[in-house]
Amino acid sequence: MHTQLLIDSIVRQVTVLIAQLATSGGVRAPVAHIANQVFVELARELEAQGVSRKVSADMFGMALRGYLRKLQRLTEGQTDSGRTLWRAILDHIVSQPLATRADIFERFKRDDQLQVSAVLRDLKESGLVFSSGRGDQAVYRATTDDELGLISRLEGDHGLEELAWGIIYREGPLDVATLGQRLGRSEGDVIGWVDALLASGRVQRRADGLLGADEFVLPLGSSAGWEAAVFDHVQAVVQTICQRLRLLGSPATAARSVGGSTYGFELSADHPLHDEVLGLLEQLRTRAGELRRRVDDYNRAHPGQRPLRVVTYIGQCTIGSDAPGTSEASDEGETLEP
Repeated sequence: MHTQLLIDSIVRQVTVLIAQLATSGGVRAPVAHIANQVFVELARELEAQGVSRKVSADMFGMALRGYLRKLQRLTEGQTDSGRTLWRAILDHIVSQPLATRADIFERFKRDDQLQVSAVLRDLKESGLVFSSGRGDQAVYRATTDDELGLISRLEGDHGLEELAWGIIYREGPLDVATLGQRLGRSEGDVIGWVDALLASGRVQRRADGLLGADEFVLPLGSSAGWEAAVFDHVQAVVQTICQRLRLLGSPATAARSVGGSTYGFELSADHPLHDEVLGLLEQLRTRAGELRRRVDDYNRAHPGQRPLRVVTYIGQCTIGSDAPGTSEASDEGETLEP
């Protein structure tokens, strides 16, 4: 496949994932900053790969001066991604017992009225807001915490402790300031999660003061920290593909322990191997979990430096009319690391 076509196809799949994440649990997460974030992160990674800024500018189709200006502007302004109209309207409704439609339109009169109507409809359909009446006399109130657990569904700190753990495990050892940058939070915000991780033994502080973690394991079906599990799985896939690309042209033996394979099965409901194929994910998880336990037992009995970390990811999805969910492909899997 042509490299440009491959890049375009991967971008398409990543946008599918981002769209799913941005609407999960009824929340409409801000996405306006994504294009700028991609520009900044891609520019940084090209530089890390040894590509000069002049060549990077050419790859973006920009003059060097314009490229540098844009990079500087976005780097300075990327800490505040703003607030969406969806979230602003929801916060307004939450702040009062009842909000009339006329009041809401007056409060957001500087915004596009069709957009305000669309947001109100979406909030109602997603179950975050109840409404009664018609026209300007319609009233809205936020679904209560008891009815829906509204607070836990909104973006906040839920799951960030587990995400911090995953980042420390994958990218550590690192300091609190760097962790804050990766999470987009201040050091003050991060310290509380670090203290909790240290107290539970999930994270260790090394002699040089940096944070590290020996493992990152989330129990299957965990309601908290699913964001960290998604991040861990995606990062494992990306790291594996990047290693394979760097090994292009190397002897086959050099790449034997790095890579991935995808197997597709066409099944009917009465296929004699139907249950065996669908149970493959569970079988692989069980085998990998047992192998990890044996490795951990040996490491505890023989403490010392571990120069090699092997990351194995396992995933499985079903595609078709009987597949769970309504998306094109629903993926489910958790990273297991012996």
